[in-house]
Amino acid sequence: MMTNAIRFMRLRVPMVVLALVLVVGSIAAMIVNGLNYGLDFTGGTLVEVEYSEAPELEAVRQQLEEAGFSNVVAQQFGTETSLVIRLQEEGEDVGRQVVETLRADGSEVELRRSEYVGGQVGSELREKGGLAMLLALGAILVYVGFRFQFKFAMSSVVALAHDVIITVGAFALFQWDFDLTVLAAVLAVIGYSLNDTIVVFDRVRENFRKIRKGTPEEVIDISITQTLARTLVTSGTTMVVTLILFIFGGDAVRTFSIALMIGIGIGTFSSIYVATAIALMMGVSKEDFLLPPKEGAEGVEARP
Repeated sequence: MMTNAIRFMRLRVPMVVLALVLVVGSIAAMIVNGLNYGLDFTGGTLVEVEYSEAPELEAVRQQLEEAGFSNVVAQQFGTETSLVIRLQEEGEDVGRQVVETLRADGSEVELRRSEYVGGQVGSELREKGGLAMLLALGAILVYVGFRFQFKFAMSSVVALAHDVIITVGAFALFQWDFDLTVLAAVLAVIGYSLNDTIVVFDRVRENFRKIRKGTPEEVIDISITQTLARTLVTSGTTMVVTLILFIFGGDAVRTFSIALMIGIGIGTFSSIYVATAIALMMGVSKEDFLLPPKEGAEGVEARP
């Protein structure tokens, strides 16, 4: 038996308490603040404009609000002279009205595109997005149940729900825009975190069958230690790529990369502590993974 295994499960109780605090805090943020839904979900108009010289974003917002536009969000898009403006107003002519308003102070402004999203479409997207997450968790429950067993399946789904709730809760707490790109990132986090959890559980199952002596806690500690280097390398390289995307990707993918960074960090934590701790609480043991006896063996090893 591996004697230098890191005693992860020694800290499982405080780590589970920490996870519960984060989940409760995230749910509270969602209830109190709500999500700051983007135009994909609320409906409205997105207008992309090009200035001849870099404008001040606050001045652009103030100019549009004084003209009667509501819920104005202006962001640089790619370059300092390109802006993406989101407004609550709906209609095919909103883009032209925005450009005329911005030109009123003598600025040279060119309309690049104007996209309208209806409120009904936004509502349907919100409902289908939530349904997609529920279906993903349900499919994972079935998959892990068939590949391993029910205790691992339940602990995997609880850990994934923990990752989703905390990631979405961060967006509610800081009121970052929650749009379709963020929803895509959350679904990607589910797959990423599940992959980490499956790697750990696969080694746990293997060690339960291989190690004859040792408590379930010791076997899980050994399994996590053996897969730790792979987990940290995978998470670290993915985090570096996501950080580069956050820094250099521009406003169009900024919230997407934020969601991925939060999800990767929380997913790594849950794969090491939450999923395995819940499996222990559900009483996972060596007997759950014993191979069935060969036919005709009747307790005696068959001779060749």
